[in-house]
Amino acid sequence: MKEYLLHLADDALVMSQRLSEWTGHGPVLEQDIALTNIALDYLGQSRLLYQYAASIIGDGATEDSLAMLRLEHEFKNHLLVELPNALPAGRDWAFTVCKVFFFSAYQHALMQQLQHNADEEVRGIAAKSLKEVTYHLRWSREWILRLGDGTTESHQRMQQALQACWPFTGELFEVPPYEQGWVDYVAIKKTWMSEVQQTLAEATISSPAGGGREGAFQTGGLHGRHTEYLGYLLAEMQYLQRAYPNSEW
Repeated sequence: MKEYLLHLADDALVMSQRLSEWTGHGPVLEQDIALTNIALDYLGQSRLLYQYAASIIGDGATEDSLAMLRLEHEFKNHLLVELPNALPAGRDWAFTVCKVFFFSAYQHALMQQLQHNADEEVRGIAAKSLKEVTYHLRWSREWILRLGDGTTESHQRMQQALQACWPFTGELFEVPPYEQGWVDYVAIKKTWMSEVQQTLAEATISSPAGGGREGAFQTGGLHGRHTEYLGYLLAEMQYLQRAYPNSEW
């Protein structure tokens, strides 16, 4: 159970850290604030999950130690969330909103199932998270439509962002080896695909699904095998705790 909680928490924490890089750099102030709030939502999710995992692990574990003292190969997040805000690096609004959309559609389906979990603590975290994720999905979907069905340039950049993100989406539906039988990943994939296909059609964006592309997915994050980007992200995020061990606010 603790391993699956860490998987969920790592997803939220890494997504939060990555999106926070947009703070102060959004295209307009309103959207800068909106994305910063989404990053804070993910941070809040990760805290609740780490706290619960720490209570199960015991032995002095805390939310801080689980977030700030574990090594790269110990993180169990999906590869999608650790990708930079543009590939190969930098910031690209289309790429970021595409990543948020794909992950939010996955999380929305996931939290709908987890809110009926037998574990009371998991149910509470999922119910709270679902309210936030519903907004994340709506916000990112609106941007997909706005850019996809906008100008020639915005359409092209949205299509390119989709092509860059797509190879990392297949891992969302892999069943983690430490999953507790809580989640029906086949149902999640079906729901996710329906949401994505409908949105892309409305946005006049060509979907990469089909044409033999389904097998060309990147994987490994659930087992601690990550892209080169995660190590740099953790180095920045964990620097203060490692430079000044056992520091507390």
